[in-house]
Amino acid sequence: MPDVLSADRGASAEPLPRPGEMDVPAIVRLWMVIFGFVPVLHLGASLLPLVLAATGLARLAVLWLAPVILFLVPPLVVRATLWLRPLRTGCVDLDSADFLHWWFTAQWQILFARLPALEELIRMVPGLYSMWLRLWGARVGALVYWSPRVVIIDRPFVHIGSRVVFGIGATLNPHALAPNTTQRLALHLAPIVIGDDVLIGAYSHLLPGCEVDAGEVTPPFRTIHAFSRFAARRRVRRSGTERVE
Repeated sequence: MPDVLSADRGASAEPLPRPGEMDVPAIVRLWMVIFGFVPVLHLGASLLPLVLAATGLARLAVLWLAPVILFLVPPLVVRATLWLRPLRTGCVDLDSADFLHWWFTAQWQILFARLPALEELIRMVPGLYSMWLRLWGARVGALVYWSPRVVIIDRPFVHIGSRVVFGIGATLNPHALAPNTTQRLALHLAPIVIGDDVLIGAYSHLLPGCEVDAGEVTPPFRTIHAFSRFAARRRVRRSGTERVE
């Protein structure tokens, strides 16, 4: 279809964006790089008490600081950040302060994504992993079972009911990069909501804004698309909401 606005735009007008074009200013990219050092600084700070104790530069009593820095500092930093400035959900432009705010909180979670064995250690103690997620700001009910290799990204944006079972390898991803209404790439961020007494099938993939009704059983290897609802054993479209496939 011809561009009906081309005759009116003039030679100095900006060209229309290509579908899915990533338009990020240099200053935003710079801050992304700076915040990208958070995971390695987090790891270094976690290992520092171990190094000090091993080299005799500090007493063995400092060893308790290692798990505190590793597991407690990140959720507390993210929780404080969200308390001071809540993250905006929906469609977020990549050149906005809201995007950088999300990027900062995401970097505090990267170490656990790179080293998933850390989360598996927490899951060894019943109930401890759910408590840890609540510290990030997640809503998690009672008696939730986490199978091995479950992956959760953007922990503050998961709302999970009670007596939910996650099959092995299930992934909860409350964000996605997709074109917005102007066809520029944008961040789509929305909570994933799971009702009570749900079984999430093995290797399922839940995308931003999706909902799973109470009592449902999702099939294994199933993708629950963004801004959709799983009810009556099938995925149904949610009216009046944006959808990212």
